[in-house]
Amino acid sequence: MFESVGSLAAGPWIYAVVAVSVLLDVFLPVLPSGVLVITAGTAAAAGSGAAGQVPHEVPDILALILSAATASVLGDLVAYRLAWRGGERLDRAIARSRRLTTAQERLGDALTRGGGALVVLARFAPAGRSVVSFCAGAAHRRVRDFLPWSALAGLSWAAYSVALGYYGAQWLGATWLATGVSVAALFGAGAAAAFLMRRRPVS
Repeated sequence: MFESVGSLAAGPWIYAVVAVSVLLDVFLPVLPSGVLVITAGTAAAAGSGAAGQVPHEVPDILALILSAATASVLGDLVAYRLAWRGGERLDRAIARSRRLTTAQERLGDALTRGGGALVVLARFAPAGRSVVSFCAGAAHRRVRDFLPWSALAGLSWAAYSVALGYYGAQWLGATWLATGVSVAALFGAGAAAAFLMRRRPVS
């Protein structure tokens, strides 16, 4: 069963595909970047010998994490800079959305207090990364307040996603079942993050 997964994730081009997908999903949150990262992690497990050897070149787990994390930070910064220069038009768009206005206020307070854990938590929530990046830029928060938390968020998300695919394949075998269970765990983390963000401010 893994041959079909391995053929999709084999070769050095997978790092570029992962990076582009992760970078763009700050603008298009519907992109399945998490699914792609997990699938590549599943392929990496097979190549390690943990899930059986396959006749494909397979991704390196550390390179996968670094490419996904780097692309995540770059995407955040692009969204941040676009929002920073968005001017009155973007401000009006945010003002029309109660959710975006609340997110902007909470993010500003959190970054001011040094509580940028909100940025990390939002990285796992559906569309949370987009909201946080655009709101930080629109509110003209200092890049030195935002960037370290964005880097931690990207690294945490990338490591978690790759680990899901890797260890899921070790426990369940390099099959579509393992990938499906890992994707469900990623969505579960996203639902938990969204719940926590709604329940109370993150300090």
